[in-house]
Amino acid sequence: MACALPSKLPHAPATARAACRPRVRQAQGFHGAVSEFKRQLIEVTLRQMGGNRTLAARVLASSARYLLRLIRELGVATPPPQRRRRIVGAG
Repeated sequence: MACALPSKLPHAPATARAACRPRVRQAQGFHGAVSEFKRQLIEVTLRQMGGNRTLAARVLASSARYLLRLIRELGVATPPPQRRRRIVGAG
């Protein structure tokens, strides 16, 4: 989401300025920090693999089922998978 505030607006309300800051989740303790790390790692890997969960699971040395479970449990923002190119005339 892009910030809609002009950069030279010094008197913007605090709520508007807060809305323009990047959203960072606060980890709660050790387990929260580990969950947040996993979530970020999965998001980055999925982005690099073009949304392909099978390839992301291979890169992460995990099974596709476990990766899907983590995606659901951790609330990972997944990019839409890229469409496969159809080869015309193959058959």
